[in-house]
Amino acid sequence: MAADFRYIVIGRGMMGAAAARHLARQTDGVAAIGPDEPENLKLHEGVFGSHYDEGRITRTIDPDADWALLANRSIARYADIERESGIDFYTPTGCLVVGPERGGTDRYIGNVLDAATRLGVETALLDDARLKDRFPFFSFPERSEGVHEANGAGHISPRRLVKAQSLLAEKAGARIIKKTVASVREQNGLAVVRTVEGETFSAEKALLATGGFSIADGLLAAPVQLQVRGRTIAFFEVSEADAAALAAMPSLIFKSALDVDSIYLLPPIRYPDGRYYVKIGGDPDDFDLERESDLRTWFRTDGRELVGAHLTRLIKRLVPGLNALSFSTGSCVTSYTPTSYPMIGYTASSRIAVLTGGNGMAAKSSDEIGRLGAELLLEGRIKDDGYNTDFSAHFGS
Repeated sequence: MAADFRYIVIGRGMMGAAAARHLARQTDGVAAIGPDEPENLKLHEGVFGSHYDEGRITRTIDPDADWALLANRSIARYADIERESGIDFYTPTGCLVVGPERGGTDRYIGNVLDAATRLGVETALLDDARLKDRFPFFSFPERSEGVHEANGAGHISPRRLVKAQSLLAEKAGARIIKKTVASVREQNGLAVVRTVEGETFSAEKALLATGGFSIADGLLAAPVQLQVRGRTIAFFEVSEADAAALAAMPSLIFKSALDVDSIYLLPPIRYPDGRYYVKIGGDPDDFDLERESDLRTWFRTDGRELVGAHLTRLIKRLVPGLNALSFSTGSCVTSYTPTSYPMIGYTASSRIAVLTGGNGMAAKSSDEIGRLGAELLLEGRIKDDGYNTDFSAHFGS
């Protein structure tokens, strides 16, 4: 039985599109299977992707050495991906990390500074007065400190990044198949992929990169061990004039003394509707999604009203001068693995591997994660010895 392809990537989100690009640059016979973004999320009955958005924070500093390396290697390739695809997705506005000043029990800012030193990243340490002077639009609690990473940080459009990766994969020879996969199994020495639409494709190997939807019943012979949580995000519309006035606003990560009040915030970004929005996220509690049907239902909602109210209170406190023209909320998901690193490994079959589990930190690092997924298929293992973790994959019964 001859295979239709050498390699099939299942899923066309941030990790899957990156893996398809890296594979197609090194070999022929590559296919990427997954649906396009639906036109109407509320009426959509199929699968969803968390990359249906215009803003994710990107930064090189991370206290964890492996996550830092994933980020740094990805960010270093942004310019090449933009140039080769002709699609801009990265805005280097810088990133500001703020938390309680050092000297107390909270080690957050100290850990960030230690990581910056290890990585050789140039930063500026700002006390209360310097925070107010440098970023007058923010208002932080007294006795706060901020670490400002001016270069190599800012925000990306995950939607446009996926578009760029997919375009380059296709240019390199990959075939894009806009279908939804129902299952993948080893059969007669091949990875056999069946779609919801009733089509079947085979390959020497398949890589499952379907994010939170990796928990779908029947998708794999044994399900991945993945904890999927629903997240609510809030959008505050600002005028074009106010967006211009806030042009110096960096992406913000705020670690509160009360952890439930910790948030991330992105500066005004122009969305496909032509309007500018300040985006804020940070659920005060967890909202677990146990089944695939729960994910589909969740993505059709606007998130949780109580979280929207919580985020509204926080943005009024942190950006008191923000003149919001409108307010709205949306839903997304984050997927957590047992190791807190992405799962990049084989199932019980040497023909089928998984690439999933962003742990809420993978958007900025998705190109390197995708490269490692491609390496796994091409080499049979991750040969890169730069990482401390083995990115092990875990499965249930």
